[in-house]
Amino acid sequence: MVRSRFGPGLLLLVATFPVARIAAGDVRTARTVSSGAENAAEDWPRWRGPRGDGSWKGPKLDEHWPNGGLKLRWRQPIGGGNAGVTVAGDNVLVAELKGGVFERLVCYEAASGKVRWFHGDPVILYRRLEHGNGPRAAPTAHDGLVYTMGATGKVNCLELANGRVRWSVDLLWALHGRMPTWGYAASPLIFGNTVIVFPGDFPERKTDASVLALDRKTGKKVWSSLSDASTYATPILIDRGGRTKLVCWTPSHIRGLDAATGKPLWAVPFEVNDGISIASPVFHRGFIFVSGHWDGARAIQLDDTGNRATLAWKDSRALRGFMSQPLCRDGYGYLLADRFGLTCFELATGKKIWDDHHRVTAHDDNAQATLVWIGDGDRALILNAEGELILASLNPSGYTELARSKIIGRTWAHPAYAGRCVYARDDHELVCRELP
Repeated sequence: MVRSRFGPGLLLLVATFPVARIAAGDVRTARTVSSGAENAAEDWPRWRGPRGDGSWKGPKLDEHWPNGGLKLRWRQPIGGGNAGVTVAGDNVLVAELKGGVFERLVCYEAASGKVRWFHGDPVILYRRLEHGNGPRAAPTAHDGLVYTMGATGKVNCLELANGRVRWSVDLLWALHGRMPTWGYAASPLIFGNTVIVFPGDFPERKTDASVLALDRKTGKKVWSSLSDASTYATPILIDRGGRTKLVCWTPSHIRGLDAATGKPLWAVPFEVNDGISIASPVFHRGFIFVSGHWDGARAIQLDDTGNRATLAWKDSRALRGFMSQPLCRDGYGYLLADRFGLTCFELATGKKIWDDHHRVTAHDDNAQATLVWIGDGDRALILNAEGELILASLNPSGYTELARSKIIGRTWAHPAYAGRCVYARDDHELVCRELP
């Protein structure tokens, strides 16, 4: 147990507990669920999957699901939070709020659900959060390390094998960041030898401290940029013109930066109500697409270099999304719109093609469902807010539901898919169920 300075003049205890070592002498290595002949599917090491775009190269699924529900492999009680689940090898990682006073990252053995280790940070600012049920950001696993973003701005780099802390930084106390109303929600993003986080800034300060790249092994600052307020939306990386670009959707702009240096390249103004820029930008066929609850959608067209951007179109009625991440394929987008339900539209023009009349999930002011492509076809896995997992076909011809099964309680959190399993959480439990 080590002492850590959480804020000015305040010393608090932070602990990492390798549970498997305490119980059995060593952290054991179990069979990796996502390898071998049984399951030739990818892991889920980051927000929105292996490529961060909501696609997963999973196994071929049966359209006939058991009447009694998907087979339960294991379940574990957990604390609250909307943070998505991450799977790296035989490790399942979930961030939770424990007892209202600790944010914890818990590592489970994927095959059995046994707790391997957990790391906890005391939190004192949850009273300032609206809907403060727990962490919001999915952990990011990369190269034997795990990066976490707490709702109140604590960033940790931990060793995947045992949870040992490599480095930590507090975006509020150490870097004077600007915590958004509902807490930090953007997941750490890996680019080369850096990890990119979003402290947020006060525009009037003009200190270029809104976006921050840290050395991912030491936590030292590499660059910082922009003076926008903090966003809930995890930025994305795109390759354009021979260099990697970082695309951010902040409460005031859609912006492009050079990922290696943080140099601003272009900006398209888009002021959103209450600072609610939540869903990550989507990039497809030269277009960047974002959508918000009150302010609707914007499509930005990039030139071949990625250094120039123009507003292609906007929509304030049919394509108003919220938390749900859109999917794009073959020139079409699929968005959970607040008024119409799951909606298909033409990405180049914004023309609406069809909607599902709220069949995917019930009509609600806070409608939520996570959408994930399986392979290269038109099939998607959808987990709705009621905790129902749906296998569906999505294409310009319409929505076709193939199977549906209740797998978890009500949830806004993104599940993880790995091997032949889905890992889903709500505010009370984490479950591992077998995909048929």
